[in-house]
Amino acid sequence: MGALVATVGLTRTAGNRIISQFDQLAATELFITGRPGSTTGVVDARAIPWDAPVRLQRLNGVVAAGTISDVDLGNALVSASPVQDPLNQRAFKLSVRAGSADMFRAVRAVLDTGRFFDGGHSIRAERVAVLGPDAAARLGLHDVERLPAISIGDQIYLVIGILRDVGRRPELLGSVIIPDGTARREFGLAGPGTLVVESKIGATSLIAQQAPYALRPDDPRTLRVQVPQEPKRVRDEVQTDLDMMFILLGGLSLIVGALGIANITLVGVMERTSEIALRRAIGGTRGHIAAQFLFESASMASLAGSLVRVLGCLSLLELRPTTFGVPYSIRWRPCWHRWSAG
Repeated sequence: MGALVATVGLTRTAGNRIISQFDQLAATELFITGRPGSTTGVVDARAIPWDAPVRLQRLNGVVAAGTISDVDLGNALVSASPVQDPLNQRAFKLSVRAGSADMFRAVRAVLDTGRFFDGGHSIRAERVAVLGPDAAARLGLHDVERLPAISIGDQIYLVIGILRDVGRRPELLGSVIIPDGTARREFGLAGPGTLVVESKIGATSLIAQQAPYALRPDDPRTLRVQVPQEPKRVRDEVQTDLDMMFILLGGLSLIVGALGIANITLVGVMERTSEIALRRAIGGTRGHIAAQFLFESASMASLAGSLVRVLGCLSLLELRPTTFGVPYSIRWRPCWHRWSAG
């Protein structure tokens, strides 16, 4: 009974956590790119204006917006700077992407060491870079305390930060990220490739309708807004699978418990054979003896069931996150309070 109560509570808790994760990620993001031409099939490199993040910040419901663009290096390689370690210089064909200062917030990037570049770096077109963890590992960089630098082609870029993780756009984990202003001057980047937008929950559909007119009022059809599909179906399927799994675990625990009870009951009967023989000798019938054992078992089961139901309720913990990137805090929360709150 305790296992059954605990599994029912855990099923509800897991379902709520899944719904929360879907709402925080899938239901709050959208991507804007240029639409390929109907005749040429080529995306206009200048479809998204450079001040697109500033324009979108004026829309109600936008939390953060930033641009990400692929930088064409040609045959150039990315290597650790010889100034850092001339005896162990390694060159790789790494992806270099240009981003705006607000891009890190839009993709929910978490720093491992150092800092993000800001708008000033982009305006001055400074040669600075932020590395994804995979790119940093390949280049042999682990921190920025000694001001490491990398070579992108023939140019030296100062590494000012290394990422730990990103909530969106996982391709950034293996990339070298430079300011978009630097990419415009050094590599001739014509325009942003993708605009990443984080919105408030429930505002994605409205922003998807307003964004093309806010960015390109002259020709909004040149932009394509990608809104993730409604996660309700996937969420319901995952929650159904979790419910089935916990129900099966609860049923298995009940079967194991029943076998244990049957075993203990059989051992108890075998140890009390002398008592049974004495009762039979003084006139007790089989029904009297069976009723005695059933009454004892039912009484103990009722008391134990009431106790473990309480323990099962108290065993449910409420996990409540404090801030983004900080471990969960744990509080005792009786399950009847959770049920009464819906």
